[in-house]
Amino acid sequence: MRRYGHHRLHGKQGGLKGMVGKLSIAVVVLLICTLCLLYSATTIGGGHGSYSPSKINVEELWGSAKSGGWRPSSAPRSVWPPPPQESNGYLRVRCNGGLNQQRTAICNAVLAARIMNATLVLPELDANSFWHDDSGFQGIYDVEHFIQTLRYDVQIVESIPEIHKNGKTKKIKAYQLRPPRDAPISWYLTEAMEQMKKHGAIYLTPFSHRLAEEIDNPEYQRLRCRVNYHALRFKPNIMKLSESIVDKLRAEGHFMSIHLRFEMDMLAFAGCFDIFKPEQQRILKKYREENFKEKKLVYKERRAIGKCPLTPEEVGLILRAMGFDNSTKIYLAAGELFGGEKFMKPFRALFPHLENHSSVDPSEELVTNTRGLLGSAVDYMVCLLSDIFMPTYDGPSNFANNLLGHRLYYGFRTTIRPDRKGLAPIFIDRENGQTAGFEEAVRHVMLKTNFGGPHKRVPPESFYTNSWPECFCQISAQNPTDECPPDNVLDILNSRLESEARSNSQSLTQGNFSTSILKR
Repeated sequence: MRRYGHHRLHGKQGGLKGMVGKLSIAVVVLLICTLCLLYSATTIGGGHGSYSPSKINVEELWGSAKSGGWRPSSAPRSVWPPPPQESNGYLRVRCNGGLNQQRTAICNAVLAARIMNATLVLPELDANSFWHDDSGFQGIYDVEHFIQTLRYDVQIVESIPEIHKNGKTKKIKAYQLRPPRDAPISWYLTEAMEQMKKHGAIYLTPFSHRLAEEIDNPEYQRLRCRVNYHALRFKPNIMKLSESIVDKLRAEGHFMSIHLRFEMDMLAFAGCFDIFKPEQQRILKKYREENFKEKKLVYKERRAIGKCPLTPEEVGLILRAMGFDNSTKIYLAAGELFGGEKFMKPFRALFPHLENHSSVDPSEELVTNTRGLLGSAVDYMVCLLSDIFMPTYDGPSNFANNLLGHRLYYGFRTTIRPDRKGLAPIFIDRENGQTAGFEEAVRHVMLKTNFGGPHKRVPPESFYTNSWPECFCQISAQNPTDECPPDNVLDILNSRLESEARSNSQSLTQGNFSTSILKR
């Protein structure tokens, strides 16, 4: 309740105070109105919403993302016995698809062998119609390193050995099975195991996405990381070639790698045809009819929700809006871009320092195999080692998704992942002539994205894209499950392995189902 008598007691002094109070209120109101007008002036039209100016520190992006005290660690945290000397049989797999789809299949094959207590036969890489490449596992990966790194986990042989019995030589014929997509562990322990014990060996084909990604067993998930980020090392010639390219690119400072997924197969898959000439549209539609399920796709609807791959020009505009200038060196990892120079010219005008593996190292080895597994392997390594990596379409792209996961594990290296859904209305407005505030709108969207730091995995994000927290540990952990394993964990595993070998040395014979990995 107001005390009016109090004002009457003070007379003129009270009146003066009242006037000052009213003036103060008026000044505050005027200031608020002024700020509102200024704020409205910076509002971006076209449905982009209202927000204050934003800024991205490009210099910070050239370094790694903040780790929050986490570091990569895929070593076992609990009791992890070595593979028994006698297994249940041999496991053969045929990994189909491109290099990175095959990579995830290899990880799944090792885990399946561990689950089944099977001896893994070196995985077969499909020489499919797209790659026309029969390099095989031995032509791409370091076989000895692969076997040695996984010696605590599974037994691995290069081929199924022959059985010598009653003076006769017999070759085990693997029973062929087609695993269901994303098969649960129970399928391997029942149907697959039954056939393995019956025939001595099974052959799983095709073997892509044939084991569920989300498994409620952290040790199994860590095994996948040991395979992916430690055991699968490219052959020395590929590593040397990749490091040579990186050294040349980094000779003048930082460099960024971009997976420019503006290619025929992805454009046909996405149903994004309208920006092309009629003849090009016919090519895309024909490719879609021959390779994908029939589905009615409306370009404008797809574009509005960010389902179309970014054009090279859009990629360049995003980077310029973020603050990268035309001196930025960019390595392009991509197949043959669809649509020709018409689409690359605007990008090159924004960023003239564009390179690819052939331009940096025009050696005969790469020129003759630029589209095969070798070219893809070199692109993978250069993108892994680059200061910044930007995938332009990380939907059904095994190359981009695997690299995102590998760079996360490689020390939270910076990634730029455009939010295509958030950017779509901004680009559409720009095409319709609404260019005011364009760069600010792009920055506002990009500031909401993750630049490579640890973050929760939310479906449909793949485990191979984000293995946090299973394959990481915290240096000063509050939760015991996040603690880092002891530094001598490899010595402990090696001791267990040697103990297992000694205890079984008397029972090993030439005809045993298992072949000791220590003999390799």
